[in-house]
Amino acid sequence: MEFERIVKERYAAKSFDKRKIPKELVDRLIEIIRMTPSSYNVQPWKIKIIEDDETKKKLMSASYNQPQVETCSHLFVLCADIDVEKNVDKIAELMIKEGVEKDKANAYSKMVKSFLKSLSKEEIIVWAQNQVYIALSNALNGAKALGFDACPMEGFDPKEYSKILKLPKNLIPTVLCPIGYANDKPRKKIRLTKDDIIF
Repeated sequence: MEFERIVKERYAAKSFDKRKIPKELVDRLIEIIRMTPSSYNVQPWKIKIIEDDETKKKLMSASYNQPQVETCSHLFVLCADIDVEKNVDKIAELMIKEGVEKDKANAYSKMVKSFLKSLSKEEIIVWAQNQVYIALSNALNGAKALGFDACPMEGFDPKEYSKILKLPKNLIPTVLCPIGYANDKPRKKIRLTKDDIIF
């Protein structure tokens, strides 16, 4: 499916038919998300994928009982990872492994760490969460490209999710992306005009 059509046909499915998406398609979606661009290529996110019904039921009250969570095939919990420096070190190592000169990789590492040190903890959280939303965009359009549906969800209690899923303190649940085969029908897209968004 061509990208323009994907963007136009994708919609936020509010209910799924509980069918399981084949593992190979889920793996392909994960690969699409993995290719997401990010600031300094730091990729400050981790994704918890829930597919068992018992955990989905536990999460329902923390998701304000929205049916997407319980009826989806897989629930992607996109978390901002605020332990960012470890990713910087990994990226620098990978750069060297891929043939980048050690001096350039070290300069990259020094530059990014200097940027991170200039931010407060609160600013790092905001910065990392901004990156997560770029990954969400790839997840939403990627799902449609692979023949199934998705829904971006901010309507949930991050603290409760952290408790239920026993997440480490460095991971902050930021946005949900349930995926599956939609059990509802899309409404006509309502968007502002080009003149409304370009000035």
